[in-house]
Amino acid sequence: MEIKTEKVYGFSVRFEQDLREGITYLSQDLQIDEAKTLFNAAKLTGKAEFEDDEDRDWTLTYIREGDVYILTLRLELE
Repeated sequence: MEIKTEKVYGFSVRFEQDLREGITYLSQDLQIDEAKTLFNAAKLTGKAEFEDDEDRDWTLTYIREGDVYILTLRLELE
């Protein structure tokens, strides 16, 4: 799995290449103010959880060292 880093509205986000849908959701599906709310919440509390239009559950985690966000997909256990 390749780890990528991209800017989303000026915020550095790391993610596994196969989770690109989460980056697309943050950068294209959400309005800029909606996305910034998630980034700010993650910075204040350490993480922000959200659901995309496909009902996938994501976590945006803020890492102070490096001022970077990590995007991960939460898997639901049945």
